[in-house]
Amino acid sequence: MSSKGEPNTDPWDKETKHKFQNKSTSEFFDPCQEAAARSIRCLNRNGGDRAMCTDYFEAYRACKKEWINKRKKEGGSIFF
Repeated sequence: MSSKGEPNTDPWDKETKHKFQNKSTSEFFDPCQEAAARSIRCLNRNGGDRAMCTDYFEAYRACKKEWINKRKKEGGSIFF
């Protein structure tokens, strides 16, 4: 998987944190949405063959895990 086009790999930077804290309660916010979109595009490109997209899935899982761990460290919930 290429890191081309990935200016910031930290899912919980200051800008993302600000967006998350200022969203409305009912609004869904996922700082790893770009990684999720890449994995979906990969699946579409490869006819649904998950084996071809494992790098994208792993990148999304790693992003999500890092985000959740950072939220836990700060004492915040991942839900609001």
